[in-house]
Amino acid sequence: MIIVMKPEATEAEVDRVLNRIAAKGLKPLHMPGSERVVLGALGDERVLAELALDGDPYVESVKPILAPYKLVSRELHPHDSLVAVGGASFGGNRFGLIAGPCAVETEDQLLASAQAAKAAGARVLRAGAYKPRTSPYAFQGHGPEALELLAQVGRAVGLPVVTEVIESGDVELVARHADALQVGARNMQNFALLKAVGAAGKPVILKRGMSARIEDLLLAAEYVLAAGNDQLILCERGIRTFETATRNTLDLAAVPVLKAKTHLPVIVDPSHGTGRRDLVAPMALAAAAAGADGLMVEVHVDPPTALSDGPQSLYPDQMIALGKQLGAVLGVLGRTL
Repeated sequence: MIIVMKPEATEAEVDRVLNRIAAKGLKPLHMPGSERVVLGALGDERVLAELALDGDPYVESVKPILAPYKLVSRELHPHDSLVAVGGASFGGNRFGLIAGPCAVETEDQLLASAQAAKAAGARVLRAGAYKPRTSPYAFQGHGPEALELLAQVGRAVGLPVVTEVIESGDVELVARHADALQVGARNMQNFALLKAVGAAGKPVILKRGMSARIEDLLLAAEYVLAAGNDQLILCERGIRTFETATRNTLDLAAVPVLKAKTHLPVIVDPSHGTGRRDLVAPMALAAAAAGADGLMVEVHVDPPTALSDGPQSLYPDQMIALGKQLGAVLGVLGRTL
């Protein structure tokens, strides 16, 4: 429920209404604006009705939130949210580039790939310490050792780092080393993990599941915000369809759809979305044109030797060329990399 207070409502009257909401066991939200104070009340709709706030002399209007996701909806939060990962910002007019290898392999590999990412204009370094793979025999990542190396290389090149966490029990460990936590496509509806990252106090990047509808993604995001963390970035990374020409079907229409439904930043992963090195740059540029708030791109110093996702990883010179192309496209759109 959204409650708009009248202009003459004092701070004491606002607190009184907030206390009424809390006394009913509902979650109160306070969103002061330049002209109006807007309050929110989340919880059982029957209890919300019992409040009868539309009869309060200091309440101007009461409107239900129709979307099943409340905190992520533009109904409750009409303005774009900004999410900061280290010194990088996503959302509004800010476009952020996240880049790095699929996985942490060696110090030399990670450092060279990170340098290429930074040279291309990346503001955040990505690399996996834990790799959830379809096959149990595929490379699973180097775990805690890789986390330490990722943090070390991030400091060396001057970039904040993001890496995937795949188990609730690892959230605290990963949060000690990373500036942001990634929840991958396979874990999008791991609700225990979503609650854990929501309580971790670090920004979160939530990837869309391979067979997830947009509403499923937004409801998964609601778990993170409901746990107390509004620093969340959504990521479109391709969905599974009948088409086999690409690894996944990159749903760029999801970008404007999501931007209409939620205030959260939306980024795109063209590397996983296509699975093909030659398609990464075109789809990255298309994502920027579609209104995405950023990109997550894989770059590897020597893709043929990569332990995972080599065919979709850019060479360093390709990564730098993409950075220049993005700068040109964003300039036309009135945005900056």
